[in-house]
Amino acid sequence: MRQKKETPVVRETPLRSDAQRNRERILEVALAELTRSADVPLSAIAKKAGVGQGTFYRHFPHREALVLEVYRYEVRQVADTAAQFLATRAPDRALREWMDRLAQYAMAKAGLADAMRKATASGTAAGLGHGPITAAVTLLLDANVEAGTIRPGVTPDDFLLAIAGLWQLDPHGDWQARSRRLLDLVMDGLRAGAQGPGRRR
Repeated sequence: MRQKKETPVVRETPLRSDAQRNRERILEVALAELTRSADVPLSAIAKKAGVGQGTFYRHFPHREALVLEVYRYEVRQVADTAAQFLATRAPDRALREWMDRLAQYAMAKAGLADAMRKATASGTAAGLGHGPITAAVTLLLDANVEAGTIRPGVTPDDFLLAIAGLWQLDPHGDWQARSRRLLDLVMDGLRAGAQGPGRRR
């Protein structure tokens, strides 16, 4: 009599502490290396992070996966400043200063921006507006609509498309003046049609 074959149970488990440390170390090294050069070999990142090729590729099977995860990891810090600004500034000032913070991030991480453009040339970048950045934008837009300082009906996607030009600025040129002009134009557009504090929804 044949024994009944048991169906293996697949369980989703969090990364072990050592695996999590390896992943974070890879991301830290990748951020520094990709900032310096968008074309740094993945083998060089693995070596500097002190992990083997097998460990590296288990976490990041290809360059695009690594670049996108470094982006998400780093941009989370930018997203977190939205709530901090809202706690200490008027909503419209918090929004405008957060836009400047995003511009500074984009230029300070010029190498990473180059790596992103190369890695996402196929159109994968369409999903990058989600997650922490979308949450931060939603928080800022909602606070401003409630305060009557920007027009109602602007979505996070509208906002992200409007400021997308930041990633096209030359970090070696006069990016400060150009980003201020771009973001001032966006802010002017957001203010047009604002309902004011007396007409809150």
